[in-house]
This record gives sequence, C-alpha cells and structure tokens, in this order.
Amino acid sequence: MLPINYESWHNMPDSNKNQALSNIKDRFALEVSDAYIKKEASSGQKVGRLQLFDITHRKKDGTPMTSKAAEIMEKLKDKKAEYEATTLTDSSVNFEDIDNRIINEVLGPERYGRVRFQGSGVNPTQYFGSTSHQYMPSGSQSQAKVQRLKDQIVQIQASIDEQISQLRAKAAAREAEAAAREAEQNRKYNELQLQLQSMMTMFQQFQNPPS
Repeated sequence: MLPINYESWHNMPDSNKNQALSNIKDRFALEVSDAYIKKEASSGQKVGRLQLFDITHRKKDGTPMTSKAAEIMEKLKDKKAEYEATTLTDSSVNFEDIDNRIINEVLGPERYGRVRFQGSGVNPTQYFGSTSHQYMPSGSQSQAKVQRLKDQIVQIQASIDEQISQLRAKAAAREAEAAAREAEQNRKYNELQLQLQSMMTMFQQFQNPPS
C-alpha cells in the first residue's frame, strides 16, 4: 500500500497516496470531515464535542468502533444525563460548558497545547479562551470570584489587624520607656534635693557653731 522505496511522501505518485487514504478511510470508516460539515450545515449550529466524539468513533453501520469507545460513549451519556438533570434545578449552569466539563471528567484534562477532537492546529486558548475556568459553569465562576474576594478581604483584614497590634505594642513600649525615664528623672531630682538640703544644713552649722 505504501512502498518504502520513496524517500519522501511528496515523491510518491498521487495514485499511491489516494489508494492509501482510501484504504485508511475504509478501514476505520471515519469520514469525519464530511459528516461534521454536513451536520453543521443542516442544523445551522456548531456540532458539540460530544456529538463529534460520537461521529468519529462509530463504524458505517452505526456501531461503536471498539469496546473501549462503547464504554466511553456510555460514560459520556450517563454524565450528560446527570448534567441535564442538574440544569432543571440550577439555572446558573452554562449549557455551552457542559460538553467541555463532561469530556474533562470522563477522559481527563486536556493535554498541553491540544484540544480533543479539534486537530493539532487548535490550542486550548484558541478554543476555550484565556480564562482558566474553562470547564466551570458561569454560576460557579461567579461563586469562585466572590469566594476569592472574600478570602482577599480576610487576608487584608488580618494584615491590618497585625499592623495595628504592632503599632499598639510599639506605642505601649514607648510609653513604658517614657514612664521609666520620668521615674529615673524624679529619683535623681529627689536625690539632688536631699543632697542640697544636707549641704544647707552643714552650711548653717558652720555659720553658727555651738557655743
């Protein structure tokens, strides 16, 4: 199917290339591009990632390509039902993010620089946007933002309280030092007063010696 005597794919005749592509398409029965485009064109809406997974993992007869694919489809279906039930009681759930959350929970986080089912030319920033909460419903995003603000306020308040405590401690220390200095000054003043009184007494005795 693919002769090995060609050094480059570009040197291979188109007939060989077309035959190879036909064999691959027949073997895996994907026809992804045609099915994807036709479905979008007929509905006028972008095909969701869950639908795209279903399209790309079924044979021409509609059955899953592998038992693993069937298992994943069943998990995706169950998870989809859970989220649909949630939307009945929680109006904050963002419908556009449900597919992304389901795929993330069932298949795990996206690989670095890639988005599942979108090819190698699409990165997470291009597909989801720059937000780091790409799989989080809008209501949960708002709650997370509110919680972050509350946490920041608590941290700021704690920092202010600590600074106030430090200032009060410094003020108390200065007051204690001032009181100690005043007490020392009073002690020295009293000592000087006593010395002066003693000297005055001695002077008077010298001026008036006993007869």
